[in-house]
Amino acid sequence: MNKWQNNLEATLYSENILDKINAATLDVLLNQGVIFQSQEALAIFEDGGAKVDYSERRVYIDPKLVKKSLHTAPSSFVLGARDPRYDFLINADVCGFTTFGVGFSVIDRETGHHRDSTKRDLVESALLGDYLKTLDIYSHAVTARDCPLRSIDLHEAEAFLNNTTKHCMHLDLGHRSNIIKFIEMAGLLVDGVNNLHERPVVSALTCPQSPLCFPAECCDIIMEFAKVGLPVNILPMAISGQTAPATLAGTLVITNAEVLAGLVLSQLTTPGAPVIYGCSSTTFDFFTSTSPVGSPELGLCSSGAASMAKYYKIPSYVAGT
Repeated sequence: MNKWQNNLEATLYSENILDKINAATLDVLLNQGVIFQSQEALAIFEDGGAKVDYSERRVYIDPKLVKKSLHTAPSSFVLGARDPRYDFLINADVCGFTTFGVGFSVIDRETGHHRDSTKRDLVESALLGDYLKTLDIYSHAVTARDCPLRSIDLHEAEAFLNNTTKHCMHLDLGHRSNIIKFIEMAGLLVDGVNNLHERPVVSALTCPQSPLCFPAECCDIIMEFAKVGLPVNILPMAISGQTAPATLAGTLVITNAEVLAGLVLSQLTTPGAPVIYGCSSTTFDFFTSTSPVGSPELGLCSSGAASMAKYYKIPSYVAGT
């Protein structure tokens, strides 16, 4: 298997190919630009030297700014756990495992019937994740659909923070006030929010809206987490043939542009803030009108994203099956 993987990387993602994806990405960031639907984010970009069109909320990012941001983004950091035995050192060369999320339905283990997932299911998934020795960090697996929408993300946090001693990545944070409350909840685990940068026991995942758009909530997660030194996983979900070009290379360029744009925002907010290169990009199935997560194309996208993360010397977190 390792020999096959090495051959794949050497042929499909050679240094020359990665150079071309990088060059195309820098061209997109400079000439096409990226939409950021947050006034605070636009102001941060302008103060950092980027060209900002406030009427379109579009930011044009110079390659020099990208290079500077990649220089300050750490290549390695610890995803802290409540139990230090489960601390996970993440970098571009290690391979770890986490739960897949966020599911919204389950097969009831007692009745065998298909139903909406609940907060109790989330509790049980966290307990199971805590038990599994091969699971390095916990990404919350299902959503608590029996909780109020205005506070569902905080109910989810309560469920998994209390039931695993491993590092927890929140995949479903909502509006800004709840983002701040989640950070405060995490602070209780380390005797205060001010200690989170030294012991980041939580992280967050946020998904840009492909192609090339960061909703306000996405910007808020990146900025608020950068302010306190918590890791943020910027995870595009570009869809070949729908929100990205039909080709693998084109999809990787859109994915890469979204990750780098979010990384620049993080580094302009707080230089040195930890960032993870995420990817759950895949193809579109025109027969079923779905985006199959288990498709071979997703594996190719994930492999390409991991290769780009190594190219930039930053940690990655990619979807798999």
